[in-house]
Amino acid sequence: MTTETFFWKDRVSMEKLSSIFHLREMLRQLERDVGLDELTRFERDVLLVAHGLCRTPGEIIRSEQIREHPLVRHSGQATFYRAIRSLMERGLLERAGSSKAKTYVVRSDLVGVPLPLSDKP
Repeated sequence: MTTETFFWKDRVSMEKLSSIFHLREMLRQLERDVGLDELTRFERDVLLVAHGLCRTPGEIIRSEQIREHPLVRHSGQATFYRAIRSLMERGLLERAGSSKAKTYVVRSDLVGVPLPLSDKP
């Protein structure tokens, strides 16, 4: 590998990292703008996956559908259900109808309004 090739590849890598950095900054700002910055990163992932799996507002989504998505699949079961419970306490997810099964509705209409504070330390 020539020195010129090495520097060209290094420059391409730097540009890619810079692009990722700028995208992350924009994403963080969007999350702040709609109030999602108060959620943990994993809670945001669960909420966004649930929202992304719904084709229409008010569509019922099963916890298994959320759990199978690559963004959240890596978590332990307890962590996943803690995130679900936290999102329900904040009103961003609610049980579907009177069902006690693990089915939920995403309350996308509440995104952007002040979220209730959780009882987390």
